[in-house]
Amino acid sequence: MRELMTAIPDVDVLLNLEPEELGAKLLFLIQGRVGRGAATEFHPGNFHGELWDSIVRHGQSGYPQAREKEIKLALAEAWGWLEAQGLIVQQPGMNGQNGWRVLSRRAARFENEQEFANYAAARHLPKEALHPTIGGPVWLSFMRGEFDTAVFQAMKAVEVAVREASGLTTDDVGTRLMRRAFAVVDGPLTDQAAEKAEQQSMGDLFAGAIGSFKNPHSHRNVFLNNPAEAAEIVLFASHLLRIVDAAKARNSSGPSPLS
Repeated sequence: MRELMTAIPDVDVLLNLEPEELGAKLLFLIQGRVGRGAATEFHPGNFHGELWDSIVRHGQSGYPQAREKEIKLALAEAWGWLEAQGLIVQQPGMNGQNGWRVLSRRAARFENEQEFANYAAARHLPKEALHPTIGGPVWLSFMRGEFDTAVFQAMKAVEVAVREASGLTTDDVGTRLMRRAFAVVDGPLTDQAAEKAEQQSMGDLFAGAIGSFKNPHSHRNVFLNNPAEAAEIVLFASHLLRIVDAAKARNSSGPSPLS
C-alpha cells in the first residue's frame, strides 16, 4: 500500500501505533483506493507487497528494509483487529478463501476519521457490563452514535426504577422523587442501617445525577457528541440501577429476626 508511506512516513510512528490506530489508517486508505462500496474486493497481501515493490523495483524512498519484519507484524496486527471488529470480512465465494476481503457494511458507512473514532469509543461500552434494564435500547442508541439519547434513556430508566421500587406516584418527578425515595430516616429506599450522613449522601447522589444528566435533556436540546463522556454517564446510570435493586432486595427481605 504505497499510500501508507505518504500517510505515515516515519517508521517509528507507524510501529508505535496500536493495532486499532493503525487499523483506522488502513481502513481509510482502503476507502481511498477501492471506494466505499462494500462489494469492492482487495487483498491485504497485495498491499503489503506494494510497500517493498515500490522501493526495490521503482527506487522510491520508503520504509527501511531492515525493519520489514517489524512493519509486517504491525500490519498483520492491524488487519487482524479490523477483521475481529467485523470491519473487513472475507469476500463471499472462492476468492475469499484465497485471502480476498471486502469492507463490511459498517466500514463502508464511515465517512471520516471522526466517525470512526466515535465508533471505536463506543466499543468501550460493553453491553454485558450494563444493567439489564438499559442493556438493550440504551446500548443500541449508543452504538448508533446517538449519545445524548442514550444518556437520557439511561437516566430516565433510573427515574422509573426509583419510582417503582419506592411506590411513589407519578406526581413525584426528577430530583423531588429522588429526595423522597432516599429521604433521611424514612425514605422508602433508604438504608436504615446506614449512618444519617450516608443516607443524606445517597439522596444527594441520586438527586444530583437526575438533576445533572436527565432533567436538562427533558427540557431542552442537549448536544452530547463525546462518546467517552456519554459512556461514563451510562455506566453511572447502570450503577444507580444496581443500587435500586439492592434497596428493593433489602426491603423485600424485611428486618432481621431478633435473636
